[in-house]
Amino acid sequence: MKRDFQIRFLRDMGLKPVHYLLDIGCGTLRGGIPLIGYLQDGHYVGVEVRANVLDEGRKELREAGLEGKKPMLLLCPDISRLNVDRKFDYIWAFSVLIHMSDKILDDALSFVSRHLSREGAFYANVIIGDKNEGNWDGFPVVARTLDSYSRACGMNGLTVSDLGPLKPLGHISNVGSHDNQRMLRISMSAVDS
Repeated sequence: MKRDFQIRFLRDMGLKPVHYLLDIGCGTLRGGIPLIGYLQDGHYVGVEVRANVLDEGRKELREAGLEGKKPMLLLCPDISRLNVDRKFDYIWAFSVLIHMSDKILDDALSFVSRHLSREGAFYANVIIGDKNEGNWDGFPVVARTLDSYSRACGMNGLTVSDLGPLKPLGHISNVGSHDNQRMLRISMSAVDS
């Protein structure tokens, strides 16, 4: 369901095979495999902080027979030090921002600001609230207010729009906290003329 949701959502948002997509927190390529298959060769870049998880993603890529699509898979323990020599039409972070401290979120938004094309969009699901929800696999589970995301985006030259809960967008997991997460669309702020 999570795999199908990711490609379906991005295609509904206008993703075409010619676009370049960056997947922040690509993990084992659960969402990456269909995206790599859909996009033109070399148009997918996945970034992951955990080496063992990225190794599993490479294994999944081989098993899917998609190595010839030439995706770029990058181990990145610190996104503030990452530079990819390209702008992206789409940047995607599924179940990733909810695991970032404020400092890492700011670093990620700074990266997005430098690598998102002027007409591009960054989509990420978040937990809106003011109470953190513990830990998952060694990462915090962080809730923030929409205003805090707006401020963080604004400080990085970005604008945020709330697209609403995941469930009406097609993410139906029957786990209340997952289905009630919200999807954000983040874009470059308009430049004053």
